[in-house]
Amino acid sequence: MILKRLFDIVVATAGLLMFMPLLVAVMLAIWLQDRKSPLYIASRAARGGGTFRMVKFRSMVLNADKIGGSSTAASDRRITPVGRFVRAYKLDEFVQLWNVLKGDMSLVGPRPQVPSDTALYTESEKRMLTVRPGITDPASIVFSDEGEILRDSADPDLLYNQVVRPWKSRLSLAHIDHRSFCGDVWLIILTIVAIISKPAALYALGYMLRGWRLDPLVIRMAARQEPLLAYPPPGASELAVRHH
Repeated sequence: MILKRLFDIVVATAGLLMFMPLLVAVMLAIWLQDRKSPLYIASRAARGGGTFRMVKFRSMVLNADKIGGSSTAASDRRITPVGRFVRAYKLDEFVQLWNVLKGDMSLVGPRPQVPSDTALYTESEKRMLTVRPGITDPASIVFSDEGEILRDSADPDLLYNQVVRPWKSRLSLAHIDHRSFCGDVWLIILTIVAIISKPAALYALGYMLRGWRLDPLVIRMAARQEPLLAYPPPGASELAVRHH
């Protein structure tokens, strides 16, 4: 979609220029903490296969990916003091506007995943790799508190795959099926609203999901008013068939 790409370029450019003082301040705060690079550059699964180098502000100790799993709980000891503040307000992802400008990512799309996680995708989930990964989408709004969900878990990666991934994937796939330019603009607005009042953002998002005529169970889980259910990821039945 030419309009979507043009919108990405305009907003990413304006965002980087507008927030430059904030970005510089965050970089300085991270550097002053331990005199290490304020940026974290990691390999993420790209659209259509392959990988790209995603940049974000470093919120964890240096080489954190080598001393722990890919899922990060709020209680993870790898998170630095400044990193906790940065993650709480999603400041670590602001700099990803650079990836949007380059064309690696879009403003709205499934969150980019590490290749080891996408290797676990079912055939249904692999559809998420047919579009540019994004900074936000319905799943990003619903699970903006992912770290809290995984807090104090003995195995964050296992818990993520059992109770977070199944619903995140369903929401991201639903967005792919119903995406539109106006819908994407609305999701960006709801992402900003969620920083101020997540309940308000979820309430508004619920109208969108019901308009998409999603499974009522998915809508219930997205409302986040009850405990998340452990559930198979989309297309898991396909794996069962192949293994028998």
